[in-house]
Amino acid sequence: MPTDQVPNKLTEQVSESERKLIIQLGDQQLSAKEIMEAIGLKHRPTLLYNYIEPAINDGIITLLYPNSPRHPRQKYKLTVKGLALLHELTSI
Repeated sequence: MPTDQVPNKLTEQVSESERKLIIQLGDQQLSAKEIMEAIGLKHRPTLLYNYIEPAINDGIITLLYPNSPRHPRQKYKLTVKGLALLHELTSI
């Protein structure tokens, strides 16, 4: 008798843009430019307002230099919550 997987509550609440961001970041630290290239975006404001900002607000990603958002070497990385989501998304 086949068993259906029970959807996880964490991954149910993640938007499609956040899913893309989580999978592309993985366990890496990436700059905005690197994320744009990986996702296939050309418009930086789209990345910032539709991907980065919601993911930061949801506690999924964080800045490498949180006290200096415009730091010249700024990168983004997954938080503990983001890493848990990555594990769930990749184990499905």
